Amino acid sequence: MSKVYLIGAGPGAADLLTLRAARLLAEKAEIVLADDLVSDEILAMVRPEARVLKVGKRGGRASTPQGFIHRLMVRYARRSGCVVRLKGGDPYVFGRGGEEVEALALAGVETEVVPGLTAGISVPAAVGIPVTHRAYTQGVTLVTGTSGDGCTEPNWPALARSGTTLVIYMGLSRLLNIVARLIAGGLPPDTPAAAIASGTLPAQRHVKGTLADLPARVCAEGLTSPAIIVVGEVAALAVEAAGSQDPSIRTLAA
Repeated sequence: MSKVYLIGAGPGAADLLTLRAARLLAEKAEIVLADDLVSDEILAMVRPEARVLKVGKRGGRASTPQGFIHRLMVRYARRSGCVVRLKGGDPYVFGRGGEEVEALALAGVETEVVPGLTAGISVPAAVGIPVTHRAYTQGVTLVTGTSGDGCTEPNWPALARSGTTLVIYMGLSRLLNIVARLIAGGLPPDTPAAAIASGTLPAQRHVKGTLADLPARVCAEGLTSPAIIVVGEVAALAVEAAGSQDPSIRTLAA
């Protein structure tokens, strides 16, 4: 029985992949179960002999059931091929990597996690936002804007009072509700906020403004998922085309 590698593909750009991840994809992978958010540029790094299976999971779209992904990993591992579960960002940050490791352990399959840059830190950085800054905040909270089956919604009033930068994953489709809950919880409507779509990729775009007007700005400019939302004083530090992969990228600022 082979080992299953859970590899984080990072926020999108292939050159942000870790050296360990790139080596495993190029030299050892035989079966690759890839998420939707893994770019074609990264998939092109997989050794030509490997078989790549798309097992995407995207909110609001038809997705591969998580239980089926677990069964696929176990099935291919028992056939002794080198199995890679390739996930956007980091497997252990809203990537369900913990669930997958548990399922593999129950089946007696050895695993190795190869961390990746999580979008919640690297995507804000790509537009000039440091999620921590001594002049503005001493902490950052990573939170999902989507409640999965059997999961409770984040405690938005508590998060509004946390005093930390809020980095929200998978929240674009519920942005109006999230903003309303944060303001109702005590976060001032004029708190700086930003949304970054397709971070680190050539299509990267962002808008910044206040918490209250962010939904209208996102809608007016047609930003779509995948996107990261940043709420807090540091969001005002977003700058024109900071860290972009292509100087022609259009970035929208307040």
